[in-house]
Amino acid sequence: MKKKKRETKQRNIAAAVLHWIFFTRHYLLQFPLLSAIFAFLLFFAAFSVISPLPPIINHHRSSKLKNGAKVDESTFSTETSPFRVARSAGRHLWNSRSSKFYYGCSNANNSFQTADLKTNSNRYLLIATSGGLNQQRTGITDGVVAAYILNATLVVPKLDQKSFWNDSSDFAEIFDVDWFISFLSKDVTIIKQLPTKDGKVLTPYRTRAPRKCTPLCYLTKVLPVLNKKHVVQLGKFDYRLSNRLSPDLQKLRCRVNYHALKFTDSILEMGKKLVQRMRMKSEHFIALHLRFEPDMLAFSGCYFGGGEKERMELGKIRRRWKSLHASNPDKERRQGKCPLTPEEVGLTLRALGFGSDVHLYVASGEVYGGEATLAPLKALFPNFHSKETLASKRELAPFSPFSSRMAALDFIVCDESDVFSTNNNGNMAKIIAGRRRYFGHKPTIRPNAKKLYKLFINRHNKTWEEFASRARSLQIGFMGEPNEVKPGRGEFHENPSSCICEDPVAKAGAGLNPTPQTLPHEGHKNVKENTKRNGTNDVSDEHTIEDDHDQDATDMDYVDNGNAVQGKGLAGEMLSEEFFSD
Repeated sequence: MKKKKRETKQRNIAAAVLHWIFFTRHYLLQFPLLSAIFAFLLFFAAFSVISPLPPIINHHRSSKLKNGAKVDESTFSTETSPFRVARSAGRHLWNSRSSKFYYGCSNANNSFQTADLKTNSNRYLLIATSGGLNQQRTGITDGVVAAYILNATLVVPKLDQKSFWNDSSDFAEIFDVDWFISFLSKDVTIIKQLPTKDGKVLTPYRTRAPRKCTPLCYLTKVLPVLNKKHVVQLGKFDYRLSNRLSPDLQKLRCRVNYHALKFTDSILEMGKKLVQRMRMKSEHFIALHLRFEPDMLAFSGCYFGGGEKERMELGKIRRRWKSLHASNPDKERRQGKCPLTPEEVGLTLRALGFGSDVHLYVASGEVYGGEATLAPLKALFPNFHSKETLASKRELAPFSPFSSRMAALDFIVCDESDVFSTNNNGNMAKIIAGRRRYFGHKPTIRPNAKKLYKLFINRHNKTWEEFASRARSLQIGFMGEPNEVKPGRGEFHENPSSCICEDPVAKAGAGLNPTPQTLPHEGHKNVKENTKRNGTNDVSDEHTIEDDHDQDATDMDYVDNGNAVQGKGLAGEMLSEEFFSD
């Protein structure tokens, strides 16, 4: 109704101007300058009549919409803003043009000592992991390397069953334990439980390794204890091994993470069903790992536009952790430490060229604000799916009581997706990014939050075309392409550069020169050949379906490494280890 009244008023004004010009035309001809002015007014009046008004939207509607409120694409502009999301796009980034020139390579060199030659029969190492599924995965991977460094027999790692994630699953209920032991048998001797002595099970001596402990650190701080006690358990085992290791040890990391850690058959089977159901809906799909839980947002110290209600609710949650200092939300966002909102990550994907017809699989926990927060994302991508929408409650019943098993299902779909994106830089985002690099550099979109911040703030002063062009420019180097990150930069689990090889033959066939770089070359071997050294025929990858980088990873990972926790000591360390890591 208001729109019709405005249009009627505009037409009346235009008619009045035309009427006045008609009766004063003789006077206007005598004054050329005056004539020019009125000609401009005439043009403006005509343009006002034929030009439609932009749709109206509240900038922070996601915090004000009631549950169930409907939002469509026209909602993404203000009364005075030229910003309107294009309804379709033609730039689908379903694959990388240069990925075929690189492949994962983690075979051990001939000089790498095997377990039968180096393991000391009187040393047993146990590790107790910490955090959610993916944080524990990093601990398991590093635990194998630590056992190799110490020449020790490794006992199958214990999973964290007591922290925030509250999952009672043991190792064998998530990972194929027999495959894990057999695949790594030439690297490290692994047993399921400690042996007995005089009819009694050996009791381990419990301690912790320092954070980011180097091989020399293990030899000087842990080995003397192991030689004295013979059986040692390292607790809270995450990020207890240096990010930078020799190429041989980094390759061992890759063999563990990308080949030895295979999910159980029941998890693989359910994950395969989810992927197949997504493929039945669309040839291609995007998987989005969305971290927007209330606890995680409170921990971040960021502000997301929800007004005083949000500040009070998240502030109350944040006060649970006495070691957290007062936050500066603007500073956190400027530094790229805040997760993107569902709307922001949706706008980024649309700007990159993915249209509203694209199918989106969303892996997330409880979203702060519920459906009102998700409404803008669903408006941008109406084909919105999750494991709960793809599978029945009965199918998910064996997994739903266990957070790690549910996370494993999301892990499989995210890894198998054509494009993977995230709104955060937590452990799952890093590990899947590294895995997708290793297995063919499948497109993996990591939002350049530090640079996108200003673009989102000022987007209503731009047209959609200007916004999209700028977003695409800012995302260069954050799309999972080969050589985006210099070797050694960021977390190794995200950028496993020691395990990525270039194929000079393929490059030469395409008329390209091999890249001068430090990437190793082992000859063109498919990653599946890694199992040949272990006497098996095939790497059954855990879920193969048959039919400005100055912004370091550690700079953004406020929930994983405790950057938001300035206090030192056990309290701060436990906080960063146990909460919000995945």
